[in-house]
Amino acid sequence: MLLRDPPVDEDMLELPPAPEGEEIVFDYAATGLTLRRHPLALLRPLLAKRRLACAADLQDVAHGATVSYCGLVTLRQQPDTAKGVIFVSLEDETGVVQVIAWKHIRVRQRNELLNARLLAVHGTWQRECAVCSLVAQQLEDLTPLLGRLATASRDFR
Repeated sequence: MLLRDPPVDEDMLELPPAPEGEEIVFDYAATGLTLRRHPLALLRPLLAKRRLACAADLQDVAHGATVSYCGLVTLRQQPDTAKGVIFVSLEDETGVVQVIAWKHIRVRQRNELLNARLLAVHGTWQRECAVCSLVAQQLEDLTPLLGRLATASRDFR
């Protein structure tokens, strides 16, 4: 009761808003997601300079084309029936791309495949009717571009 409704004789302190990227980092730290723009939307100019496509760019790509794509790793799975193949789901601001990493890629680039949170994949676009996948030939861990953004994938065996 002593401090109920005490008189406050101070000017209201107004802080400038945090930059958008920092707000997104805070959102991910608190909830694991954001309702703001996708983090890769902020990185798109840099990724475009590296000639890394977004998921929307791949919609009309022909079967067998060589493509380079980058996305956040959201899922890794290696079913026992897959004979060493690892399937990776990557997400960007325009959609999701499924990646197939054959056993020789897993052996050669194990660290990138299993530890990257932001993964660039250079490979061959595979299209069979409505099902599309990127068959990895070379992987690149671009996680440092995320800065303090905390992301996590769901990994299954």
